[in-house]
Amino acid sequence: MTARHTKFYLDKENGKLMGVCAGIADYTGVDVTLVRIGMVVGTILGSGLLILVYLATGWIAPPKPRELQEDSPDQKKFWQGVRAAPGRSVRDVHARFRALDRRLADVETYVTSSNSRLSREIEQLR
Repeated sequence: MTARHTKFYLDKENGKLMGVCAGIADYTGVDVTLVRIGMVVGTILGSGLLILVYLATGWIAPPKPRELQEDSPDQKKFWQGVRAAPGRSVRDVHARFRALDRRLADVETYVTSSNSRLSREIEQLR
């Protein structure tokens, strides 16, 4: 079974206790320090229910697979965007493909046109 980029995983490699806060930070793209501060403040201001939720999450959630730990920063940012707004990510990828297609069409037009300068350059290379 392959690991899914859109699923929540514990990040035990970057975690302090069980990897829950590091997993939340990795999943959402928020700095892990802010998640940990939020956890402490929520525990102090709350009734202690947050500690039970933390422990249950640490017990239930699977650890992050090795193949996902080797992702580049660009890949991590992309998948965080997919988790946050999948529709927007699809539109962004579609727009990138349209831009690449336009550039490729421009190159094709330039190469296939009756450009005398280009013809001279090709003849000089022969």
